[in-house]
Amino acid sequence: MTVTTTEDRTTAPLPEAGTDGWPELIDAVREAGQYATKAEAERITRIVLSALGGHVTGDERVDLARALPTEAAQVIASQIPATRPLTAAEFVDSVATRIEGATPATARWDVSSVLSVLRHRIGEPLLTRILTELPPGYALLFGVPELIRAA
Repeated sequence: MTVTTTEDRTTAPLPEAGTDGWPELIDAVREAGQYATKAEAERITRIVLSALGGHVTGDERVDLARALPTEAAQVIASQIPATRPLTAAEFVDSVATRIEGATPATARWDVSSVLSVLRHRIGEPLLTRILTELPPGYALLFGVPELIRAA
């Protein structure tokens, strides 16, 4: 593991890709989302990671891929960057369109099940950098309370 320094920004050490393993990631998502089968948890994980991969860009995307198992990293890295950022609600809606029979409520559950597992796997420093890049509202999807400043 190494510490990455870019300009005047230092990040915490990142786990090596593949160290936790894809099966363990899927098991964690299955438990978090209470999915009936590993196949269902894997399908949801792939859908959410592919959606996320288009919205996390630059160094954060590279570091996110490095912090995940190889198979998850490939799903993230293979996505074309989105042309415009989606609000958290739009992101959930976009995931809902990729899951047969999903509603906004079930898609929110699916997104949160995957992203809350990622939160614990990537660490707070990287999560903070990712959340800084994304529009407001994504923190809740990762299971992080989000404080909003009064105008």
